[in-house]
Amino acid sequence: GDEVPVLDGYDALLILGGPMGAHDDELHPWLGLVKRRVREAREAHLPTLGICLGHQLIAVALGGTVEKNRHGQQLGLLGVGWTEAAGTDELMAPLTTPRRGVQWNDDVVTALPDGATLLAATGRGEIQAARYGPRMWGVQLHPEVDVPVLVPWAESDRGSHEARGVDQDALLRDIGAARAELDDAWRPLASGFAA
Repeated sequence: GDEVPVLDGYDALLILGGPMGAHDDELHPWLGLVKRRVREAREAHLPTLGICLGHQLIAVALGGTVEKNRHGQQLGLLGVGWTEAAGTDELMAPLTTPRRGVQWNDDVVTALPDGATLLAATGRGEIQAARYGPRMWGVQLHPEVDVPVLVPWAESDRGSHEARGVDQDALLRDIGAARAELDDAWRPLASGFAA
């Protein structure tokens, strides 16, 4: 119920994830305001980072495409497929060594808007990270989550996962066991964006 704030007086914009889709403006009217703020942030060169839904909202706000992943839901620990462009990116360059990230999504960006740069993709071509402007980035993975955050997500997906034979306990166990690895892998993203 909080209003989406105007950007005046802020040093950066961080847009996190959520269970809704990037096109669900009728169900969640604030999504339209977030997309407007994305366009304002890009115009003002305000440092902006979108995570999962946030990444998708940036893409849609700037003319890209978000759809259900034709390969199905991405779950668990996946390697990041950095592109050559990531190696010279202001934010992502320090991250461009082999690393894994937590994925838990149904939708993905399927077409970047004009002027965006692909920074990482899976082997199947699913966009994992992009630069949308001089100081605007999005990542499909979740660098911010741990098992306690994921447990309610898993619970809400339990029925569909059981029907598909997904072993949620194994996924959560693997993510929990990788906690130190994930902290080390994604701390540079947080500190780089803050800087």
